[in-house]
Amino acid sequence: MSTNNILIRKIALTLLLLITARLGIFIPIPGIDHDAFYNGIGKNALINFLNIFSGGGFSTIGLFALGIVPYINSSLIIQLLTKTVPYLETLQKEEGEKGRQKITQITRYLALGWAIIQSIGICLWIKPYVFYWNLNFIVDVIISLSTGAMIVMWFSEIITEKGIGNGASLLIFQNIISGIPQGIKGSITDERNMLWKQIIILLPLFIIMLVITILVQEGIRKINIVSARQLIKQYNIDPQSYLPLKLNQGGVMPIVFASASMAIPSYLRSIIPNENAKSIIDTCISNNIIYLLLYGTFIILFSYFYASLVLNTQDLSNNLKKMGASIPNVRPGEDTSNYLNKIINRLTFLGALFLFLVALVPSIIAQITDIKSFKGFGATSLLILVGVAIDTAKQIQTYIISEQYESLMK
Repeated sequence: MSTNNILIRKIALTLLLLITARLGIFIPIPGIDHDAFYNGIGKNALINFLNIFSGGGFSTIGLFALGIVPYINSSLIIQLLTKTVPYLETLQKEEGEKGRQKITQITRYLALGWAIIQSIGICLWIKPYVFYWNLNFIVDVIISLSTGAMIVMWFSEIITEKGIGNGASLLIFQNIISGIPQGIKGSITDERNMLWKQIIILLPLFIIMLVITILVQEGIRKINIVSARQLIKQYNIDPQSYLPLKLNQGGVMPIVFASASMAIPSYLRSIIPNENAKSIIDTCISNNIIYLLLYGTFIILFSYFYASLVLNTQDLSNNLKKMGASIPNVRPGEDTSNYLNKIINRLTFLGALFLFLVALVPSIIAQITDIKSFKGFGATSLLILVGVAIDTAKQIQTYIISEQYESLMK
């Protein structure tokens, strides 16, 4: 079978699973007054944020309402535990493929547990909108939502293994794309002059935001490395021998965590009975300066936190030492680790500032131009869309090149 046919089959499988996952969101869970529920949660900031990743699933309460969220949460928890639990760290570093399979299985079980917990929370949350609240209804909802989450997780794994791209990322990508037309439709006026004004203003600004986002996602700092052989024979430093350190190590995760953290106060305000606590939360939410300071602080903190999870400078230093390579003018071992820490801290701070800038642009443009549709297209969505599109394009390109190489070898 030719390379093109195999690639077409992979793309077709990916599209089929994505469409099926999207349709499953609109299979309603019976026994709920969906109209009253939809109207009741329309202004909930936390639900609006979760809808970004579920494609509106938390507003519809369909079979696939949880989407890929439980799997993502469990994956993040496993990433954190891998750095702190010796057993998981051993599985990842020393057990090879068998160890990674065990970690994947643990992630699946954790995703199931997380889906059940979320399903129970949803049961309690939608109680005012249920026609007949009883044990049978609770069991039905828990089984339906948890099963839907496991099916979506299975779809994502099939896409990753047999399709094109990362399954979980593409599911989130699809959910974000699906919400854009509705958001624009709800904010664009019917006046033709106003519509052209919006298009003329938004198009160049969107392109500028897109360029900035790509620069943030793809920016790297090249740390030159030199091998022991080059040092002995006094060769010049090979410009192709370098250690790439990304400007934004955490990718989209710092801004996702920061956005989720900023959505929590609105939710807390709706459930806290104490008026003094409500007034404090109102001050933080309504005051733009306080809000921006908190948002920027969260982005920086989560950027440093995630960078520490992604990169271990001690491991990098040890690996360079094992390969007989070093950074010019820096001693191997502890000095190399300290040097890399210094570089990574600077890059992380710069990357966090870029993320904060990208996060602010939609709100600033919405205030200046009074075009609310641009504000709805947040930085979190844009970063995810750009990141997933770049990764998927690279994977397709890599697949084509590898198949051409195998054909030449034959």
